[in-house]
Amino acid sequence: MLKRNLAKISWCKLRMRYYHQENLAPKQKSEKHDVTKIRNIGIMAHIDAGKTTTTERMLYYSGSIGAMGEVHHGNTVTDYMEQERQRGITIVSAAVTFNWKDFRFNLIDTPGHIDFTMGVEQTLGVLDGCVVILDSSAGVEAQTITVWRQADRYNIPRIVYANKMDRADANFDMCLESIESKFNATTFPLQLPLKEQSELVGIVDLLTLEKITFDKEVRGAKVRREKLNEKNGGYIWEKAKEMRRILTDKLSSNDDELANLIIEKESLDDISGQMIVNSVRKNTIAGKGVPVLLGSSYKNIGVQPLMDAVILYLPSPNLQKNADIYKCFANNFSARAFKILHDKQRGPITFFRVYTGKLSKGQKLYNVQQRKTEQVGRLYAAYADDYDEIAEVTEGNIGGIGGLKHTVTGDLLTSNSNVANNAKRNLENLKNIDNAIKEKFFAPTDIPDPVFFCSIEPPSMSYQTALDIALAELQKEDPSLRVTLNEETGQTVLGGMGELHIEIIKERIKTEYKIDADLGPLQIAYKETITKPIKENYVSQHKIANTVQNVNVTMSLIPDYQNKEILTFDRTKESASNLANIHPKVMTAVKKGVDIALAHGPKLGFTVIGVGVKLHWLEVQRGTVESMISSAVAQCIRKMLQNAGLVLMEPIMQLEVVMPEQYSSRVLSDMGKRRAQIQEVTIRGQNKVVRALVPLSELLGYATTLRIITSGNGTFSSEFYNYQMMGPLEEQEAIRKVTGV
Repeated sequence: MLKRNLAKISWCKLRMRYYHQENLAPKQKSEKHDVTKIRNIGIMAHIDAGKTTTTERMLYYSGSIGAMGEVHHGNTVTDYMEQERQRGITIVSAAVTFNWKDFRFNLIDTPGHIDFTMGVEQTLGVLDGCVVILDSSAGVEAQTITVWRQADRYNIPRIVYANKMDRADANFDMCLESIESKFNATTFPLQLPLKEQSELVGIVDLLTLEKITFDKEVRGAKVRREKLNEKNGGYIWEKAKEMRRILTDKLSSNDDELANLIIEKESLDDISGQMIVNSVRKNTIAGKGVPVLLGSSYKNIGVQPLMDAVILYLPSPNLQKNADIYKCFANNFSARAFKILHDKQRGPITFFRVYTGKLSKGQKLYNVQQRKTEQVGRLYAAYADDYDEIAEVTEGNIGGIGGLKHTVTGDLLTSNSNVANNAKRNLENLKNIDNAIKEKFFAPTDIPDPVFFCSIEPPSMSYQTALDIALAELQKEDPSLRVTLNEETGQTVLGGMGELHIEIIKERIKTEYKIDADLGPLQIAYKETITKPIKENYVSQHKIANTVQNVNVTMSLIPDYQNKEILTFDRTKESASNLANIHPKVMTAVKKGVDIALAHGPKLGFTVIGVGVKLHWLEVQRGTVESMISSAVAQCIRKMLQNAGLVLMEPIMQLEVVMPEQYSSRVLSDMGKRRAQIQEVTIRGQNKVVRALVPLSELLGYATTLRIITSGNGTFSSEFYNYQMMGPLEEQEAIRKVTGV
């Protein structure tokens, strides 16, 4: 089995490397791409909607590879990790570069499983547009909603591709309805399915009123277009004309130029296809609607028109909505790091997107967040897990840098510290940028808190150093993985986004680093909070050598606190005059003490959330060291936490279960035992869909249970929703499981 997998991986690498070296790479090394002819796009969807299959077809039809791989055969280009090939899912985002019709595509295939949603989040900030893929038999699914909301946060224009239209239960109209109802989005359907005896044989282009078919003999590589008319089209001709009128009318509501033309011609039928293309592009880039295309990537139908649509409707880097903020760098080099991986031969490779200027091999760059200068090693164009060395990366393009030591995901890169300081000043003067966006621009990336954790130990002490190196590299690649040291037990603790996330990390340590590490039992990352306000005065007096260390602090805790700034100050006249005289170094020590105290609550050692800290009074004797100030603040807060009545909070998951209707009563009955709050029960084709909020502790091992009660016909997906307070009985049970008492 292992030999077979290795053979697949080797063959995939070989064919990719051969085609890039012989066909594509020389062009890309010599060509200078106009920024208007670059498309930085992401492929996003629910798990198993066909992202990787679609990407594989794009590479094949563009000439980047000479043979198609299949997910179920474990030989696709972008699913190059052994765990991805074995499971048939995408775990890490993969970047590929190829040419299509004189345009350069920098494409990123993103993970579909919620445990790896950080991989999607990392890439969204550097994309100009994205293709959201739907399973045409299911419509909008749980993870589709997640990635759509993520794209909304970054104002990314998108195209929807309804895949798997060859299935008997595929329903294009249902897909359109689910997009409009679940996202409140206007859809612009550009195609219709062409079926013969219930089999998908091609598509109808509504803009040109052409029938498009794909030659099966050459796996869809030859595309035939035939003009439809009343004679050869019949019912489909009439339907296509009516759908074209509806599309034109929809577009005109947001396009004055098109509306005036319709009024002038007094007809919806006399509008040219090019005029509709221009209007769709304008509406898409403005975020006023989404073009919807269809096909079956597995059956090699519809992929080339999808690539054409990326060119026609998604923006080039100079039109990207977030590009305006990078104008603060003027013509100087600026880029954003979005992914890091460790290659065995090349070492760490940092993937980045250039917004302004260009980066050349051997140049120095400055990391704005880390405030450190780094030396640029080799530059690469990426083809999944294979790379071509290049001399420079120009504006609008995506590339990789070898050898960066301090840069992490989300860091902003520029030429030097002077450029960075000038950019910060220029940013303040940009009037059309929201203040919230300005604040985030130079800040580190927000990383979600893990919901699971477990201990990890090497098989013997001789592997400890190797394990530490492996964990450091994996954490740099995947910021949602948390590695901490438990000071009480001395154990290394892993924190992750789900059971699969932790399992994959263990497998990667075993296969990539050859360390058979032992993982402790999986535990849930609870939180602690208080239910009532409390105020306390704390005095700390210590004598070290001949110096008296004296701190007198008065603080209070505020429950159900939602503000971003945890530490606030008493603004009454007496307190304000005292706090105004605090030295900045002392204030830094106070903030450190607050962070220390809230990092580990006194109940079970979990992070304290939803609590605000107010400083009322602070007296520090001259000569008192900062560590003593931090300690006094932390002790004061811990004392209040114990007296305020701490309660545990548990993670609640948004659960979606899909199963045939005959199993719905069993599933609902089982959910009742899991403290589930049923939100809705809907019909999706032949299946029932149940959406509910369920405590994470009740979902351990749920995959096995669901398989049993649905005879293997049920599937589920879940994502973190929020933290909620636990009842007394549930809290006692959680404490028993954590402490064993």
